[in-house]
This record gives sequence, C-alpha cells and structure tokens, in this order.
Amino acid sequence: MSPPVLDRPADLRARVRAWRAAGESVALVPTMGDLHEGHLTLVDAARERAQHVVASVFVNPLQFGPGEDYQDYPRRLEDDAARLGERGADLVFAPTVESLYPHGTEAAVRVHVPAFEDILCGAARPGHFTGVATVVAKLFNIAEPDIAVFGQKDYQQLLLIRRLVSDLDFPIDVVGMPTVRESDGVAMSSRNGYLDADQRRAAPALYAALRAVAGRLGRGERDFGRLERDACVELEGAGMQPEYVAIRMAEDLARPPADAALTDLRILAAARLGRARLIDNIAASAEAV
Repeated sequence: MSPPVLDRPADLRARVRAWRAAGESVALVPTMGDLHEGHLTLVDAARERAQHVVASVFVNPLQFGPGEDYQDYPRRLEDDAARLGERGADLVFAPTVESLYPHGTEAAVRVHVPAFEDILCGAARPGHFTGVATVVAKLFNIAEPDIAVFGQKDYQQLLLIRRLVSDLDFPIDVVGMPTVRESDGVAMSSRNGYLDADQRRAAPALYAALRAVAGRLGRGERDFGRLERDACVELEGAGMQPEYVAIRMAEDLARPPADAALTDLRILAAARLGRARLIDNIAASAEAV
C-alpha cells in the first residue's frame, strides 16, 4: 500500500510536527525518484534509526545545467510511492517546483558550500552543488528531521551535505550508506537506464579501474598523478570519456600528501558513456587487492 503523498510544504511540516509533539523521531531520505534498490536500502536504514520515515521525490531544476537531462529525467511518482510504501516509508513528499521556489528558480536564494563546489564533479557541472545544497537546506527546514540518509555513491555530495549541516547548525545526524552495486560491480543509478546493451557491458570498467588504483596503492605506490592518468587510459580503452579519476583525502577531498595513510584515502571517478554520466568511488583501504 502506498503511503500518503504530500505536495505542499505546509502539510509536511504539520505532519512532522505532530509526530515530534508525540516525542517520535523522524528520518528523511531525499531522492529524485525513479527509485532502485540503492534508494530503497536508504529507506531501510532510515527505518532502523527513526520511528517515522519521510522520503522526498523531487527532480530539482537548480542542480541541472544547460544541456543536461532535466526534461528527460524519469518521473514515475506512482511507482516510486508504491515501492517506498513496501519498504516502510510513512510519507512521500513530492513538491512541485512552484511550491519549493515560489519566486521562480532564477530569483531563488541559493546556498553555497565553497569547499566542495568547484572541484571534481563541481568543476564538471558548474552550479550543480549550489542546487543540491539549496534544495537540501529547504528540505531540512520543511521536514525538520532528526536523521537524514544519503548514499555514498555520491560521495562528494555526502561531504557537502555534512558541511552544510555543520556550518548552518542544523540539528540533524547525516548518515552515509554504502554504495549498492549490480552483480558485475556497477553502482546502481537511475541514469544506468540511459545505457544501451553494448554500453552496459562496458560500464563495469569504471569500478574495475577504481579497484586497480586501490590495488596499486595497497602495494605501496604513491605517484598519485600517474595512477590517475593510468586509470583514465583504462577508461578510454573501455570506450568511456573520463572526466576525472582522483585520489583524495576521504575527510575533505583535499589532495593527499605523499605519505598519506591508505585508510585516509578515497578514490573517485566520473566518466561519460553514451548519454550517461557515471560516477563511482571506493575507499582505498577497503578495496585494496
């Protein structure tokens, strides 16, 4: 049975405040919809940590740049609500663009998180993380959750949201859950649906390249630039157009010193494959082979 679907911020705020008045805790799972098992495991994690779970479904125009897939992004609210209900979500918040941006998107107040906006995915998608930070801040203000659950596949986004919560003093515990993968290692993503059969067969090369870097780091290599370049060559050989492969400090995505401990490193990558932009990351120590 599908949970109630609310589209007005005031209605969600009233429902959540009633739960809070009863002394009950609330978890929020923000999504853009077109849900897969990766999203649903976030709902499972939220259910384990709070008495009530709100899942939002909103394709946020502020985080899409010119020529990106805002118009084409799949919208399947009825199916998404049914799946969320099966996993125990109490409410689905599916606002309209007009309800979240009543003065229009161009005039909307924006939230900037400078430390993470202009590197890696931020450099490849100017303005993207401003859009993410803005909509997440709005969702936090509307839903007032105790806990918010995000996936680690979007690792840069996870760090950005943690900084947002810290700097703006939101009383929210941000939980990051491990990436959920297909049987061949491909990170689950709604945009995997853009891949044709040949591209889907090539897609595991992204995870394989990350694991190869982790293996070389585990064997003591510390020429980070060379490792990143070699991984890009591998991705090109698989038919991808790499945007970056980066070895960074896991805590803040800073460039690591040569003597950085393996446990302090994260390996991140983004690549184009046909219409799809694929991203992935792994902890260097967890995947060293």
